[in-house]
Amino acid sequence: MQNTKSYVQEHKERFINELLELLKIPSISADSAYKNDVIRTADEIKKSLENAGCDLVEICETPGYPIVYGEKIINPDLPTVLVYGHYDVQPPDPIDLWDSPPFEPVIKKTELHPEGAIFARGSCDDKGQMYMHVKAMEIMTKTDQLPCNVKFMIEGEEEVGSNSLGWFVERNQEKLSNDVILISDTGMIAKDVPSITTGLRGLSYVEVEVTGPNRDLHSGLYGGAVANPINILTKMIASLHDEDNHITIPGFYDKVENLSTEERAEMAKAPFSLDAYKKSLDINAVYGEEGYTTNERNSIRPTLDVNGIWGGYTGEGAKTVIASKAYAKISMRLVPNQDWKEITELFKNHFESIAPESVTVKVTPHHGGQGYVTPIDSVGYQAASKAYQDTFGKTPIPQRSGGSIPIVSLFEKELKSKTILMGFGLDSDAIHSPNEHFGVWNYLKGIETIPLFYKYFTELNK
Repeated sequence: MQNTKSYVQEHKERFINELLELLKIPSISADSAYKNDVIRTADEIKKSLENAGCDLVEICETPGYPIVYGEKIINPDLPTVLVYGHYDVQPPDPIDLWDSPPFEPVIKKTELHPEGAIFARGSCDDKGQMYMHVKAMEIMTKTDQLPCNVKFMIEGEEEVGSNSLGWFVERNQEKLSNDVILISDTGMIAKDVPSITTGLRGLSYVEVEVTGPNRDLHSGLYGGAVANPINILTKMIASLHDEDNHITIPGFYDKVENLSTEERAEMAKAPFSLDAYKKSLDINAVYGEEGYTTNERNSIRPTLDVNGIWGGYTGEGAKTVIASKAYAKISMRLVPNQDWKEITELFKNHFESIAPESVTVKVTPHHGGQGYVTPIDSVGYQAASKAYQDTFGKTPIPQRSGGSIPIVSLFEKELKSKTILMGFGLDSDAIHSPNEHFGVWNYLKGIETIPLFYKYFTELNK
């Protein structure tokens, strides 16, 4: 597909500039103050799909933010690829840790990205990777190389749990019927080590509230005589792990899949430098569950982490007060076979049971999803592997990811389709963090590789 490479080279500046414009829109789904920006982003995606060659593009209303649907059906007898992506982004906080404003994208050269990297919120997760598919579609239609049918489903609530997506999928199964689902919302091992994500962790996300006295109290008059909710909360959270960093919630590990020695040995073949890992994070030592390597801890083992904690006085200066309430947001990353609703209930029951009588505890579930493992002997995986071989010159490594895309399990349940995860980001891209970025090389390489997936998927289905 030489036409693809030449088309990318000819239009790469435009491809980059279009993405930069999209990244300027603060489509933060978690904050209602940005509602108009989220909706405006959906409108821009609609225009982009129309320009890329889709014959039908719709903005589909949902109970939440709209889903952009597009399609080009060239022959009903040919295979159909459904592309999923999301146009919403994480909040950029803390803003003061960004080297440049999060919604004023800039391209800067780095040691890892001498060709330049695009620094902006959403550059990698997921506007940049989603937009690779839009541009790949443009290439295939403009060069008359589209070998099969294509559908797009781009949502605006992924970063807040995809609440409306299940509603939409259940009501549009015929519209969304397909032979394989293609997603780029993951990463690869390195620029010179392509990989295909074959497993995702599930997720359970909760918020906890600990209440003591009916108002904030003077710490001199009441300190030592009344329970301090902040002290209590930190003790309760600390008790959720034992000295080996195992999670102490009863029943938490009951359905955890334990990989065989052979499977763990295969995982260990993936290139990994512990020293480089520590250096990239500026840490002296790694930390985690006893008996497992770093790559196992962040992919095949479940975790529990505090994502935010607050209470009392946090302003400038001092205020001697015992707070009435303390709060924390906690996420649990789950492995296949762990049911997120069951884990949420186990957490709720346990956390309430360990609270002393001097406080009351409220646990509020937010969102979650199931883990997922995709087979490597499927036609979809083989097509993706061949595509990477053509553009990278080497066979991609199957890799389990520590991240979560809860809707993948939903797709298999409702649409009866397998999902192929062709990610082009890197672990160092700082997704969900200040200074998120996406390499220009990675972006263009993704655009070059994706059309080959369509080619091989169609050929292998003949």
